[in-house]
Amino acid sequence: MTLQFSKYQGTGNDFIMLDNTSGAHDNLSIADIQLLCKRKFGIGADGLILLQTHASLDFEVVYYNADGTQSFCGNGARCAVAFAHTLGLLKTPHTHFLAIDGSHEAWLCQDEVRLKMANVPPIVVLENGYEVQTGSPHFILEDTNHDTSHVVEMGRSIRYNNTYSKAGINVNLMALQDNYIQVATYERGVEDETLSCGTGVTAAALVFAQLQNVASGKVNVQTKGGALMVEWQQLEDFSFCEVYLTGPAKRVYNGIYELKG
Repeated sequence: MTLQFSKYQGTGNDFIMLDNTSGAHDNLSIADIQLLCKRKFGIGADGLILLQTHASLDFEVVYYNADGTQSFCGNGARCAVAFAHTLGLLKTPHTHFLAIDGSHEAWLCQDEVRLKMANVPPIVVLENGYEVQTGSPHFILEDTNHDTSHVVEMGRSIRYNNTYSKAGINVNLMALQDNYIQVATYERGVEDETLSCGTGVTAAALVFAQLQNVASGKVNVQTKGGALMVEWQQLEDFSFCEVYLTGPAKRVYNGIYELKG
């Protein structure tokens, strides 16, 4: 099978984009997805996205992690908006689309995409960190050591412990700076550090908001792949609404891949 694809990245979080508006890729298997995402033997990516038509919204995003599991991906969704624009699916810079966690709004602003996230339930405060659900489950740990070996070691120790080993969890190390935060992420489904994670950045920003007792506002977040911005409002029940993730979404290249099978 000949696949025509586009490669996109959002602050170093990279994705294979497939136009599935005709249903041509409906039979793509999990094994196919795993192969395509392998960096040594396939195209190489943190995840794969099928962009599909939707009866009432502009399009649908079907996201797969590199291991073939599914979740919501903030950076992937932002890149999907940019890809949808190239396919002519956006009537205006403001779009509505469906993802695994429900419908979303987004705005295309030149090279950046501003994505409205789903409402976030109250943060769970633990002895050694925080649990936050931002479309995908995240564990936030205050830690200033963002060396890759440490990120992977800490990430695996939490992701595979007795509490999280079955369902899995993403692990984010957060360092508070004077006027921004730094975040390094170990992603389940990739099972390694990624240069950025949109839902993880959002989760860390909301923990920051709660620690600083800031009910509404925005914060810049630095990842190893670049800068993102998160906005929020916290409600009286400590949940969050009006949560937005903004940052670059760029096409790296278009390509053709011969998928044998």
